Amino acid sequence: MSWTKEQMADEVIKLFIKNCSVNLGIGLPSIVAERLPPDLNIMVHSENGILGVGERPTENEVSPTLINAGKETVTIIKGASYFDSSLSFGMIRGGHIDFSVLGGMEVDVAGNLANWMIPGKKVTGMGGAMDLVNGSKNVIVMMNHFTKKGIPKLKDHCELPLTGAAVVNMVVTEMGMFSPDKNKFKIIKLAEGAKNLDLGPVE
Repeated sequence: MSWTKEQMADEVIKLFIKNCSVNLGIGLPSIVAERLPPDLNIMVHSENGILGVGERPTENEVSPTLINAGKETVTIIKGASYFDSSLSFGMIRGGHIDFSVLGGMEVDVAGNLANWMIPGKKVTGMGGAMDLVNGSKNVIVMMNHFTKKGIPKLKDHCELPLTGAAVVNMVVTEMGMFSPDKNKFKIIKLAEGAKNLDLGPVE
């Protein structure tokens, strides 16, 4: 059995430390916000200018003016604050974000990340990813392990345009948790369904 999206999010949360700041990318990483234990006291940062993002809103809570960087409606927690983009990116570039959790298209053994474009396909933009991978203290990639063609996204060398070089600390997929380690990925934890599968350059 492979991990569900919720189990992947729970594995990511185990990497956090109490009272830390976390930025969550769009897609799979956004699930993390819904599963954060209150006792960890995590402050979720959104680069469009929020510190203290909460869970997805219910129908009664939703506000069209309260959104995250992925244009999804959100709630806020007690003590949250709002600010402009320059201050938000000052937090990122100044090294004040403890963890960034981003999606990925490819990660290689050197910790290089490609997550923003496929040549020849429509590009919506880099967003804050380039700043986040270079400014955050820890970068976690949360992604599906295989492409639609069944090819592992963990690679010896990224083939797509890079978001950042040697920036990834940990990768969490439905197949397990992996750490880039020079010429391979070190297996930190494996899902039961990962046994005997070609996961890429893992050891």
